[in-house]
Amino acid sequence: MGKETKSFLVWLAASAAIMLALPGLIVTLVNSGSGMAVCLLLFFAINPAYAVMVGIFSGKNVKRRWSLPVAAAVLFLLGAWLCFGWGETAFLWYAGVYLVLGAGAMLASCWYGYKKANEREPGGKG
Repeated sequence: MGKETKSFLVWLAASAAIMLALPGLIVTLVNSGSGMAVCLLLFFAINPAYAVMVGIFSGKNVKRRWSLPVAAAVLFLLGAWLCFGWGETAFLWYAGVYLVLGAGAMLASCWYGYKKANEREPGGKG
């Protein structure tokens, strides 16, 4: 197994842990009084930050890693539906926002890497 495949699988496993398993742990371990606050922290801070991190990592090799932001959004949707109510349409919006954040960060990271590579080359366009 190559280095690229290993890093892809590590990020995919991290996506499964954060987007799929973390909501289940919150529902199971956190009491109902503070559960809402923890869910808000998860939905508005942890998951968006992770979506951006996945996008930045994916932007370094878009040909092989383009599916990571998609997988993170789909895993979030699956985890949220399993833990909070199957078919709840509000989670589609969250997953869509996470997908846009991840894809945008991927494109920005790819563009930054392209621009940086062209600045280093003599006679580059950057």
